[in-house]
Amino acid sequence: MANFNRVPQRAEWTERRLIDLAAFDKGHVVACQPDPVTGSRPYIGADSFTGAFKQFTTDPVAVLCEPTDVLMLWDGERSGLCATGLCGAIGSTVARLRPKSGTDGRFLYHQLARHFAWIQARRTGTGIPHVPKDIGNTLFLLFPTDPAEQSRIAAILDTVDEAIAKTEAVIAKLKQVRAGLLHDLLTRGLDENGQLRDPIAHPEQFQDSLIGRIPLAWEVFSLEELLDRVPNALRSGPFGSALLKQELKESGIPLLGIDNVHVEHFVTDYRRFVSHEKFLELKRYAIRPLDVMITVMGTVGRCCVVPDFVGTALSSKHVWTITFDRKRYSPHLACWQMNYAPWILRQLRRDEQGGVMTAIRSETLRNLLFPVPSLSEIQAIEVLLQNSTNQICAEKALMPKLVALKSALMTDLLTGRVRALADLEFG
Repeated sequence: MANFNRVPQRAEWTERRLIDLAAFDKGHVVACQPDPVTGSRPYIGADSFTGAFKQFTTDPVAVLCEPTDVLMLWDGERSGLCATGLCGAIGSTVARLRPKSGTDGRFLYHQLARHFAWIQARRTGTGIPHVPKDIGNTLFLLFPTDPAEQSRIAAILDTVDEAIAKTEAVIAKLKQVRAGLLHDLLTRGLDENGQLRDPIAHPEQFQDSLIGRIPLAWEVFSLEELLDRVPNALRSGPFGSALLKQELKESGIPLLGIDNVHVEHFVTDYRRFVSHEKFLELKRYAIRPLDVMITVMGTVGRCCVVPDFVGTALSSKHVWTITFDRKRYSPHLACWQMNYAPWILRQLRRDEQGGVMTAIRSETLRNLLFPVPSLSEIQAIEVLLQNSTNQICAEKALMPKLVALKSALMTDLLTGRVRALADLEFG
């Protein structure tokens, strides 16, 4: 761990103008091609700050940058955003800040990142926003006079950045793995040994059906056939005068809508409420634990399962709420099918108008065809997918902690409040 020493004053720190710390050069438009050739350099524009290069140039008049330079987006919505560690030719919307003697480029990058909001608040331009031309004279930055201390501070912040980047990469990889697993489980399922069925090695284990090729052990039923035998198992509403705007309350029993239904995720952000008396009047629209909800307004077709901890709440006319017979089918499997299965998505597109899905009719939902494995296979599928989801959630839970650590370190180290002196041990 780092050996930080708190000091009561910053005698070894100074405040200097940005122009005194780095030399500015603006990029310009150059001839580019999509593929690298001998002698070409990556063309760095607004979409290249992550290091993903889509264009290359051999133009001799291009403004070049080295990994020790700091790059700043000069124009556009994200103007003021900085990057470093890149090598190539900068575009017309990018400025190169080349550190002057005594300035560590990585430290400068972190200081500018800390001042991103300050820069954005001072942008100019009525159409496309720009970094103010006088930023070199108006932005003052705190710096330790010792370049070695600058480097130590930058190294600490770089380490946290690397941890954040690695966590993001792990999350992306886990999501990719889960997407593949989800596709395989929804189309091939698991055999009696808990292994994915192989349609190539064992074609005899598969059959043709109304929704395509599925395992021989599966059946196909309509959504209506899979509904629970309870009143209003498929419902949307209330409509019209049944619930007036003036009857909504600031607290009470939640009225759920499209803002609560995300893909595979129920959001407990309640914004509309009704009184207990109104709830009793509209109780036919009450949600039940593990109901499936699908949006019919906004982003039509988003689907999630209502967690059993939600308690008393009403669904609204902007969603369909579905109560499945859990002795025959799983709400979670239904949700995965409705979000991702190509045969379900094809059926939902029947309600498209002009290539846009504006609503989902009751008839369309009732007639949706679902492949139905045995309950034991459904449970095995759920376990695998839930384990995969838990892995992703565990990695995601690290991100706020790393971001908070980065913010705290930036506040302390980039102001001199906490020093990174020569006896630093970090690792």
